Amino acid sequence: MATLRIGSRGSQLALWQANHIAAELRQRGHHVEIEIIRTTGDKITDVPLAKVGSKGMFIKGIEEALLAGRIDLAVHSLKDLPTEIAAEFEIAAITHREDPRDAFLSPKFSSLTALPKRARVGTSSLRRQAQLLAIRSDLTVLPLRGNVDTRLRKLQDGEYDAVVLASAGLIRLGKTELISAVLPENQMCPAVGQGALGVEIRAGDAETRSMVEFLNHEPTRLATLCERTLLQQLGGGCQVPIGALATSDTNGLHITAVVARPDGSELIREFQEGTDPVELGARVGQALLRRGGDEILRDLYGPANIAPAPQQP
Repeated sequence: MATLRIGSRGSQLALWQANHIAAELRQRGHHVEIEIIRTTGDKITDVPLAKVGSKGMFIKGIEEALLAGRIDLAVHSLKDLPTEIAAEFEIAAITHREDPRDAFLSPKFSSLTALPKRARVGTSSLRRQAQLLAIRSDLTVLPLRGNVDTRLRKLQDGEYDAVVLASAGLIRLGKTELISAVLPENQMCPAVGQGALGVEIRAGDAETRSMVEFLNHEPTRLATLCERTLLQQLGGGCQVPIGALATSDTNGLHITAVVARPDGSELIREFQEGTDPVELGARVGQALLRRGGDEILRDLYGPANIAPAPQQP
């Protein structure tokens, strides 16, 4: 039997994700190897993510290895995957989602409301920064880069009074005891795709697709398709002040989404329901644009990447 080669970033969390998929494949009788690949995002560690300005910076090097045939599939955090995948690739599976919410961590304070004025809060994303400042404009939000262990060490060393990280990563790494509070989506709307893994293959690779399709979790696929459609409608990448969380049940899909100014001075929230993930995601994206999201994103990025909002009837 041929060996399946998985491409992964080298962080502890990325390797957990790759090994998780490898274990699932081995249970099906496949021989699996993991190749570690450094990406642009891994190499640039001293600049806030929002200032790097490179969509797909955590996947480009891995996709190059996939295209060259060095690996057969790649395992990504779905939130790192751009909404538009190059024609040479396809997402063959989206896994069962871990808790998509963000977590508040602090060695001294139990919650956001317990933080003193001007408390230093570390985060790597404009989305979190905007929502933190919308809740507590008196906070000092500071950039925080590095893998999970690096961020936790900086917190323990006193560089920050608190940090906000994805719950899913802490759960996967067995570090839930460090979570002071899980932030509900109506307070901190998660990143698009947060908590889910995307398995990427070469387009048209039917053999590999058949091997990994069992990993696909349909409710997660529907929910994240809705979220990713919304993000595409707004023209955003993975480092934008946009959050969205969709859930799927027997009654259909439900999505909460926000777009905000980085300083938290304006935050637009939209909740809608539907049955078609693409239609619902597009509808909510257009609603956010109509209600002022277009101005927020234009001020931040310029008009080129912003989808036009439809005229009111």
